[in-house]
Amino acid sequence: MATAKDYKTVWANCLKTIKETLGKSNEQIYKEWFEPIVPIQLEDNTLIIQVPSEFFYEWLEEHYVNLLRRTIRYELGPKGMLRYSIVVDGGGISDKPITTTLPWGSKQPTDNKPKEMPFNINNDNDKHIPNPLIIPGIQKVKIESQLNSAYTLDNFVEGECNRLARSAGFAVAKDPGRTAFNPLMLYGGVGLGKTHLANAIGMKTKEIHPKLTVLYVTSERFLQQYMEAGRTGSTNDFINYYTLVDVLIVDDIQFWANKASKTQEAFFQIFNHLHQQKKQIIITSDKAPSELSGLEPRLISRLKWGLAADLQVPDVDTRMAILKQKLASDGIEMPENVIEYIAYNINTNVRELEGALVSLIAQSSLNRKQITLDLAKQMVDKFVKSTSREITIDYIQKVVCDYFNLPVDSIQSRTRKREIVQARQLTMYFAKKMTKASLAVIGLQCGNKDHATVLHACKTVSNLAETDKQFRYWVDDLEKRFKE
Repeated sequence: MATAKDYKTVWANCLKTIKETLGKSNEQIYKEWFEPIVPIQLEDNTLIIQVPSEFFYEWLEEHYVNLLRRTIRYELGPKGMLRYSIVVDGGGISDKPITTTLPWGSKQPTDNKPKEMPFNINNDNDKHIPNPLIIPGIQKVKIESQLNSAYTLDNFVEGECNRLARSAGFAVAKDPGRTAFNPLMLYGGVGLGKTHLANAIGMKTKEIHPKLTVLYVTSERFLQQYMEAGRTGSTNDFINYYTLVDVLIVDDIQFWANKASKTQEAFFQIFNHLHQQKKQIIITSDKAPSELSGLEPRLISRLKWGLAADLQVPDVDTRMAILKQKLASDGIEMPENVIEYIAYNINTNVRELEGALVSLIAQSSLNRKQITLDLAKQMVDKFVKSTSREITIDYIQKVVCDYFNLPVDSIQSRTRKREIVQARQLTMYFAKKMTKASLAVIGLQCGNKDHATVLHACKTVSNLAETDKQFRYWVDDLEKRFKE
């Protein structure tokens, strides 16, 4: 039997070869999977190494057995062999001899005793939530999805503002990991439905592919789990569990900006493994990949591999559809003019739109008042004042058309009827005066006119207001309505 120095020297030489083979780009892999290994004995041509856990052993056998085989044979000759000693519960060790045709490369059967995650994946304040990652044996993993079942594709209202994102999400749910949309990145401002859509994709995936493992996690929770795993010395297990997921959804990745560099490294490693295995990755963020600052460049590069689909502020038609869908799901009826009033006045995001609707329903229920346009105006006025309402071209069109008792779509028509031409010109005039929209955008939304037509309309309104008393009254009266 060789001396203690001999087996340590052999393993030190092996590590040197492994590190050189992996290269600098895989330095993290070397640190995570090879530095923790401890050589304990050399018997003839068989090196015995101690690994921290059975899962660690399984991972080495599955991913690095060829690298280990080449390295050991290089150091010990063609008859070189490897045996594992595995640290088990209670601090003992268990030899895992590999004595099949190849010196190693066969996984040993494991017992079926469930093993808990070595880090707390649930909220520390809620001990009743079951751990989503329970392992019956080492090969089988049961992962609770953590999805919100209230968020589905059926109740996600589609519009021009989100059509690309929703269509891509549905394609991903049908064939996760096999489309060009991997990763799928959903980005947009606050309250535009990113979390809803990400959960909905997960729910649809589970419906179509019930055997696939889907996991939703916020970036903040992922960070907390990683830190906890670091404190307990179970970082490898943390990464291992996440690589066993078929569809991984990480919400609000911008939370890692300018911090959590080690967490980003861990996610980078998980991302690479899942992507190579054709597993689906879904990310949400408040910005497009190219605008995310504070994240590692190599991670941003990975986010650009697939599709980045934005969710924009919904237009008035989509806002009305959202309100109607919400009312229908709650079994509540509401006058059409009230729905229109809310949709035209709350134009920031979906969250505030639904918040205004809930406030109106609460006012009606608690005060035992019927839902009317007057009640809606009282409630929305208070709501809008607290959220700094922004006047939009859609809103201006609605007010002008209501004032002259015209359908809103008449502004978009090609007709030269006097009353419609005047309504269109007034819309352009107030849009230029009260919004930050360019002349080109105003013209586009007012019948697909060019910027010269918008300038002519504004000049015409100003001239008529100075020479025609009736027209001046209309301008003043409409201006008051916009300021109410």
